[in-house]
Amino acid sequence: MARIVLITGAAGGIGRAMVAAALAAGHSVAALDRDTAALEALAAAHPGAALHPILADLATEAGCATAIDDTIARFGRIDAVVNNAGIGPSSLRPDAETRLPTIEELDAATWDRFFAINVRAPMLLTRAALPMMKAARWGRVVNNTTSFRTMLRVLPYGATKSALESASAVWAEELAGCGVTVNVLIPGGPTDTAFIGAGASWPRERMLRPAIMGPPLAWLLSDAADGVTGQRITAGRWDAGTPQAPAAMRPIGWPELAADAVWLAAGPGAP
Repeated sequence: MARIVLITGAAGGIGRAMVAAALAAGHSVAALDRDTAALEALAAAHPGAALHPILADLATEAGCATAIDDTIARFGRIDAVVNNAGIGPSSLRPDAETRLPTIEELDAATWDRFFAINVRAPMLLTRAALPMMKAARWGRVVNNTTSFRTMLRVLPYGATKSALESASAVWAEELAGCGVTVNVLIPGGPTDTAFIGAGASWPRERMLRPAIMGPPLAWLLSDAADGVTGQRITAGRWDAGTPQAPAAMRPIGWPELAADAVWLAAGPGAP
């Protein structure tokens, strides 16, 4: 069945691959980006497709509202939200992927912008689309976070993606049983896109290709993925023949770390 899919950060790199996969699967796509020229190039690459480019800046609440309003105005509803847009270390300086930013480099404005785009925007978009999805008893939320190593090593980017990973786990639990699934989809390592600055020391030819994100996204948008929620999928290890294989799919947020917690023993009268 054809769905209405809102994809953010749609005009470059991973976003372009996701748009192509969703269109190839027969879905209609609202493609949001803040780069006018890149959106025009995306539309030109898919002539005649059910593609609606939306120019908006997700750093603002108004930009998030524009994304939702324009999608509904064009297609009438939203069935899936793919939170792919993000701001990364290379926005600070070209070599920040490999010469990691220090806390001394960060200020309040930088911190707030990273969190606005990488955490607040996915929350606002998901929240706005949820009533439509819940009413239809079918919906998809797909969040692009990052690797565990990056969460623990790279500020402020890793901190924002840790927050989105946590939110994804909470939303999956909250929405269980209502037909709306929430999953995380990541490449699995450095990916050859403009998101990684020219000063990064990794060889481009060894990086992952953006296209690897397309097949698992198309699967998540299909009815074959009904009931699959609260999972983190690594596209670089994903196999269409065994889509739920443990090598590529595991629960969001490393729940095994819960064993580290020490809870107070229940006393008299405790619930």
